[in-house]
Amino acid sequence: MKVLFIGGTGIISSACSELAAREGIDLYLLNRGQTVDRPAPIGATVLFGDIRDRASSEAALAGHNFDAVVDWIAFTPDHVQADIDLFRSRTGQYVFISSASVYQTPPASLPVTESTLLDNPYWDYSRNKIACEELLVRAYRDEKFPMTIVRPSHTYDATKIPLMGGYTSLQRMKDGKPLVVHGDGTSLWTLTHHRDFAKGFVPLLGNQRALGEAIHITSDEWLTWNQIYEIMASALGTPAELVHVPSELINAFDPLHGAGLLGDKSHSMIFDNSKIKRLAPGFACTIPFSWGAHEIVAWHEADPARQKVDPYVDALMDRALAAYRSIWP
Repeated sequence: MKVLFIGGTGIISSACSELAAREGIDLYLLNRGQTVDRPAPIGATVLFGDIRDRASSEAALAGHNFDAVVDWIAFTPDHVQADIDLFRSRTGQYVFISSASVYQTPPASLPVTESTLLDNPYWDYSRNKIACEELLVRAYRDEKFPMTIVRPSHTYDATKIPLMGGYTSLQRMKDGKPLVVHGDGTSLWTLTHHRDFAKGFVPLLGNQRALGEAIHITSDEWLTWNQIYEIMASALGTPAELVHVPSELINAFDPLHGAGLLGDKSHSMIFDNSKIKRLAPGFACTIPFSWGAHEIVAWHEADPARQKVDPYVDALMDRALAAYRSIWP
């Protein structure tokens, strides 16, 4: 197969690029060549161009047609419409990377399936993804545009710390400072290693049974947020002082962080992965977060330049903690 990834060097897409190239797919990456942490895999052909600039994209893609095109960096309906116009006659499959945050929030029932209502009133990011999906469904219905929608949940690699503020939380652990954990820390969450995600994703490329379908790809390991913080602390070799702060209070101090909590992380989210297992026989996630946490710590501890503390988030935690303790000492 000849496949194009728009992007292809991000947290999720880098593992998919590596696996696709390793399995003999003739892989092309269209990007601006600016990612240094995750270079293109050996065997991939890099086409330098800007997907947001039609002339740049046309020049980079001149003479090429593809069995599948995946846009890893489309976030709004205008991005998707531009892709439809650009690839309508250039590909046998267009894969849109959506998000599991599009599902009804909070969910009326668990586990979430692909037929769960799409409704997230809290987060602009999710509402934009829903609008993108609706546009693609219309294009499939009206003109049989060969689309597939993939919904990742919280997917990580060694560079991505799934805690508030990223390395800021690890540094607070090291310094013996308390950490803010939203809610009571008992909501269930699903973390998926990017190499596990790739094992479900790559078999969808060129898969005729995936056309016109929406599919989520997640781990079957469910953890509470208390466990997630404790696993990270264990990998770091230090105890963690967890203070539970209502998500609404965090939102009052910072609506940007609050939107990601109220519209996503503060609600239990577990997924039924039956559909991806039907479309990708043999798919199974085999990397528990306890292993992933050690990868994360090793990567960050290997280079002091990677240990970046966000002073704003650090101060935000202190402010939220002070406000919470003034109410509930």
